[in-house]
Amino acid sequence: MKILIIEDEEPLAESIEAYLVKHAFVCDVVKTVSDADYHINLYRYDCAIVDLTLPDGQGLDLVKTLKEVAPKTGILILSARNSLDDKVDGLEYGADDY
Repeated sequence: MKILIIEDEEPLAESIEAYLVKHAFVCDVVKTVSDADYHINLYRYDCAIVDLTLPDGQGLDLVKTLKEVAPKTGILILSARNSLDDKVDGLEYGADDY
C-alpha cells in the first residue's frame, strides 16, 4: 500500500512515516501544498494523511484535488484544528475520516 503523508511538522511526519514503514507500507512525505500537488498528479496513492494548515496553503484544497484526480484514494485528515466546521468541510470535500 502506498501512502502520501502531507505534514509540515517534521517530527510528526517522521513519526508517522516510521510507524507505517515498520508495518511494510510505502510512504512519500511532503511538507507543502505545492509538493503535495506535484505528487498527487504524478503518482497514485492508496491513502493520504493530510494536515489542514500548511505553510503555502490549505490541506482542504488537496483533499478536493485528490478526490478529483484519484477518487478511490482514502483520505485521513490529521489536524490540530478541531472545530465542527472544519470537520464538516473536510468530510464534505471527500475525506474519509478526521
